[in-house]
Amino acid sequence: MKSDIVVIGAGASGLMAAYAAARSLVDAGLSLQVSVLEKMPRPGRKIMITGKGRCNFTNVKDWNEFSAHIQSGAHAVKNAFYNFTPERVIDFFEEYGMQCTVERGDRAFPASMHASEVVDTLVNACQSVGVKIETECEVSEIKSSGSGFEVICSDARKYLCSKLIFATGGLSYPSTGSTGDGLRWASDMSISTTPTFPSLTALVPQGYKLTEDKSLHIDRSTPLSDLGHSLCGISLKNVGVNLEIQGNVAQSEFGDLDFTDGGIEGPIGFQISRKAVKSLIGGSKLAIVVDMKQGVSLTELTVRIKELWAEIDKDPRSARLREKERCRILLGKLMPWELIPAFTAMHPEIITLERRSRTETKVWINLVSIAKALKEWRFPLAGYVGYERAVVTAGGVSIDEIMPKTLESRKYRGLYICGELLDVDCDTGGYNLQCAFATGRLAGQSAAAALKSSTSN
Repeated sequence: MKSDIVVIGAGASGLMAAYAAARSLVDAGLSLQVSVLEKMPRPGRKIMITGKGRCNFTNVKDWNEFSAHIQSGAHAVKNAFYNFTPERVIDFFEEYGMQCTVERGDRAFPASMHASEVVDTLVNACQSVGVKIETECEVSEIKSSGSGFEVICSDARKYLCSKLIFATGGLSYPSTGSTGDGLRWASDMSISTTPTFPSLTALVPQGYKLTEDKSLHIDRSTPLSDLGHSLCGISLKNVGVNLEIQGNVAQSEFGDLDFTDGGIEGPIGFQISRKAVKSLIGGSKLAIVVDMKQGVSLTELTVRIKELWAEIDKDPRSARLREKERCRILLGKLMPWELIPAFTAMHPEIITLERRSRTETKVWINLVSIAKALKEWRFPLAGYVGYERAVVTAGGVSIDEIMPKTLESRKYRGLYICGELLDVDCDTGGYNLQCAFATGRLAGQSAAAALKSSTSN
């Protein structure tokens, strides 16, 4: 089958690339075909689960602030960003009927808070300019010739095209179709890639999961331990976190932290996950240290805890309570009640037993130890959740392999690479999808421009 431009992958970057290419050709009055090949039954499968189904599709920060949230390859996407800024992304979706809203942190969402609307809008936009979206069409092989490319599918279908766009994504959430196909083709074509690893993923503390395997990759389905069960489902608000690598603080964050069936997640859990995973793979020993009371010093917190203890001691209702029960009341004034079992289990030093005789034992509550534990709750890391639930893939096709102004391959004329397949990854908060849309649009426009140029010649 003949198609002038073939896009492989119907995700965020692929659909935007196809739309941009077809839009450019239609506006130029050219009757040329753009096709998208997607191996899954439906397009946009990964978009559907983004932001827990709400889809934070961009972030409206300007480039100076935005680029600070790009962990790798920022200079490679600068041109794409200015070509399709977050404001223009929002304009695009609203032009095709999707109302948008901007929330805290400059994060943009569909007003309906349904990720499906983002997918539907992209598909409708593509169809409005004549893009053919072929689903359940898995590409098995790419062949390059002087005149273009031959794309061979697993069902023996073949597509001949003069311009080809790789938009296959990385390795994250393989159940959505991201299984590293583009990385494999790049390798076969001698296009260099940087090592890949999961990013924006759960970090697993020691003792959190029931596993005897020493592998750093701890599958999310691995059963929780008693400690994991006691923490799972708890969210901590406005806490400080230090990531320690080999005993040294490598990254500090402040915000919200979640304990899930995977491990430590949430906004600041994700923020530190990239550096943590990379360091774990490199053989370093890591720990997450949580400061539950970052707003006060250890001295101030110790004084406050002693004051609370004195109030409990004077309260008539506490007269007949044992020390451990009083301690629980104290901790309830310092943290969510559901957090107390895990906190006391991980900090046995806060309760001391003094044997005074064969029959008498005195229980001491160590108030200073409680203050220290609240300021430095340490979670040594055993590993991380892998690609099965990682939000993005770090690493990918080296940015040295593409021309930033067009995203065309330096080795293969007519081949363009965009989206998560590139060695570009960002923090959570709409940054990754913005880069996907921006690089997809630039790749599509560049392919169309090259096609128009060759047609006019």
